[in-house]
Amino acid sequence: MRIGGLTPFTLSDFPGRTAAIIFTQGCNFRCPFCHNASLLPLSASSDDLVPEREVCRLLESRMGRLDGVVITGGEPTLQSDLPKFLDVIRRMGFEIKLDTNGSHPEMVHRLIARKLVDYIAMDIKAPWDSYDLLTGVETPVDRIRETMRIVTNSGIEHEFRTTVVDALLSEDDILSISASIPVDSPHRLQTFQPENALDPELRQAMEVA
Repeated sequence: MRIGGLTPFTLSDFPGRTAAIIFTQGCNFRCPFCHNASLLPLSASSDDLVPEREVCRLLESRMGRLDGVVITGGEPTLQSDLPKFLDVIRRMGFEIKLDTNGSHPEMVHRLIARKLVDYIAMDIKAPWDSYDLLTGVETPVDRIRETMRIVTNSGIEHEFRTTVVDALLSEDDILSISASIPVDSPHRLQTFQPENALDPELRQAMEVA
């Protein structure tokens, strides 16, 4: 596993659970509002990565004291050894929350089938017809919609979430996104934090305001 960061404790990232957060290295999107730019490159130097054994040692020391582990990024589903890593975490007795952009439905299906996740938070960035603007790349929207279907039908606790960036999303866009969310699934709107946005123009807009 390529791990770009580790937070030993959080009360806010895994609903109803105390947890540690593991940040995987590498993302296939380049969202202009992203606040974790250091986690985007897949080719980060090994000197900048957190050794997997160090992460496992920390989790072992938290057994019985934490409820769960959040796997976020970057984009965790890019990593082929993710199921093996989550199996190690599961054997320690932790519940597991996965944060994903939904671009790799096969991996999400695999994790669900192997009962390696207890909660999934999936980002829905934009209305389907303007997804590229919010991801900064040509986006496989059909694959994201397939992941949405898999998550919705999984029976696993989940939520869909959208970061509200006023400079990029209108009120009509937000309504369109909400309309695309399955009726029985939660949709959470997140506040945009511009301080470390990938696009400097979004940071400058905050400074002007």
